Amino acid sequence: MPSSLSNQVVLVTGGARGLGAAISRAFLREGARVVVNHFRSAEAARALQREFGEARALPVRADATDPRQVKAMFAQAQAHFGAAISTVVNNALVDFAFDGDARPRGESIDWSRFSTQFEGSVRGALNTIQAAVPAMRAAGFGRIVNIGTNLFQNPVVPYHDYTASKAALLSLTRTMAADLGPHGITVNMLSGGLLRTTDASAATPEAVFDLIAAGTPLRRVTTPAEFADAVLFFASPWARAVTGQNLVVDGGLVKD
Repeated sequence: MPSSLSNQVVLVTGGARGLGAAISRAFLREGARVVVNHFRSAEAARALQREFGEARALPVRADATDPRQVKAMFAQAQAHFGAAISTVVNNALVDFAFDGDARPRGESIDWSRFSTQFEGSVRGALNTIQAAVPAMRAAGFGRIVNIGTNLFQNPVVPYHDYTASKAALLSLTRTMAADLGPHGITVNMLSGGLLRTTDASAATPEAVFDLIAAGTPLRRVTTPAEFADAVLFFASPWARAVTGQNLVVDGGLVKD
């Protein structure tokens, strides 16, 4: 059973840049083999492979919203590593920048923005889960970690489309946890706030970072590396009895 991190084959969608790169690095640091999924970040994905070696990191270009490309990615990982993907981290974010001043308000936002985010967050996760389950069920082991947001509890910025899609992903997390639990597969979510700094949060004004830091018990904004370390918990043996949960990792800003 590939319970220890060093025995796992991990897929990180959107794993070449921003938070995804931090998550990929965290698993690689712990000895896991990592499929670094990307869509438009080929050079960043190849850089991770050069750093950690072909035996440890596999860059794969695939659109997570396309089930055929996702299945091909799983087959490529199996062929390359000689083992099936045992952990999936659904991190990919579709065309979104965290700049509240530039986001449309509720009275004017177009449904197409919701559709785009639902495609990325929910359909993308559904595709990877469905591709992963057969091998996970056969092994009696699997770990699925979805990336959410603390905006469920603290909707301080008008990210209507992004927040709604992540709320739907939380629902999918819990229904899949109930569905897949009998097969030894856990499904959990980690929800962060604004991270300092990723490609998506680079558009955020410095004053916003300072305001968030002042509201946390730690008096600072969580970094991508800190968030990535928490992802490791849900994939580790220590989380073997934890499923259907949403863990908020934001320095204590949100309390429930």
